[in-house]
Amino acid sequence: MGRFLFVVPPLTGHINPTVSIAVELMRSGHEVAWAGHRDHVQQRLPAGATLFDIESHVTSRILVDGLKKSQTVRGLASLKFLWEDFFIPLAKSMVAGVDAAVDAFRPDALVVDQQALAGSIVASRRDLPWATLATTSATLAQPFQLLPTVRDWVDHQLAELDAQFGIERRVNPDLSPDCVIVCSTREFVGNLAPSEARFVWVGPSVRARRDSTPFPMDFLLDPSGSPATAVLVSLGTLNASRGERFYNVVCNAVRNRAIRVVIAAPPELVPNAPDNVLVQPWVPQLELLPKMSAIVTHGGHNTVCEALLYGVPMVVAPIKDDQPVVAGLVVQAGVGERVHFGRVKVPTFSAALDRVLTESHYRENAAAIGDSFRRAGGAVAAAQHLISWLPA
Repeated sequence: MGRFLFVVPPLTGHINPTVSIAVELMRSGHEVAWAGHRDHVQQRLPAGATLFDIESHVTSRILVDGLKKSQTVRGLASLKFLWEDFFIPLAKSMVAGVDAAVDAFRPDALVVDQQALAGSIVASRRDLPWATLATTSATLAQPFQLLPTVRDWVDHQLAELDAQFGIERRVNPDLSPDCVIVCSTREFVGNLAPSEARFVWVGPSVRARRDSTPFPMDFLLDPSGSPATAVLVSLGTLNASRGERFYNVVCNAVRNRAIRVVIAAPPELVPNAPDNVLVQPWVPQLELLPKMSAIVTHGGHNTVCEALLYGVPMVVAPIKDDQPVVAGLVVQAGVGERVHFGRVKVPTFSAALDRVLTESHYRENAAAIGDSFRRAGGAVAAAQHLISWLPA
């Protein structure tokens, strides 16, 4: 039996997929542990899980400063901010903690989140087998193809990072040369998908999570008691506070229409919602998605993949980070329409939503991508591949 150490950043969307995979590994008799920041990781792990805490006041500052700055950047250019102000400083702050976790756990292999670069640094310095877990396919879809100067800058920063820790320059040090587990499918990424055999496409590793968030399900019924045409609007936890103008556009676009709209947002940002719009700060998203005719989203990879698992088409309004890349994948796959978050007006948004709701190919394509996700096997397939890949 093997011993796997998961190295994760302090980001919920990157922690949750590891839990599903780890559970499958444990069911097969393997031992697993995590190296990460206790305050962000512990509450998301199974009871009794082994966590090696990476205590770092530097990381706390990176998170606080990064969150503040992230509220001011938009578009693909914000990817440069992510590397400069988050991923690379985070890597430097985590190396010592990951080293200590390896000393304590003695893993046979590391499973390293693509954005937890410290894991690849430690594995390379210690000549340990390591696999990449790519929780978003956006980073594999040539996100810098329209920004070559940013790509060159990132490559230079990564080379300097390797040099700082005494590692000979590597190409794409965020990707294992031996095994990359991708939480997506070639059907979704399309012709941008890497073709090398080391890339294993398993689809989303969606954690079946309990969600006790109250929600009035009767709101989704029409006056006859039948399911109404329903739309979920979610800009994600970190972006909800930036959406006041966008929520107003949505409300004006759906006012007096025979559809029900659920907006996951602080109610104070949507003070004049029409009667057919329900605003709640939190909603049970996985429970609602099967009941939705469409979703309006910022393009967060987890939200997009969860919607596609249920065959739900979408309108995407990307804001920053990898969201423009994910929005491009949505349009390319024919599962939704893209609008401009900061500039979209009521007629444009209304037309995009109408197309997604009424033109059947969007839902058909979404269902096909969802089928590809299920066929790929998710966490079970990821665990099985890691077991078969584990060096003897």
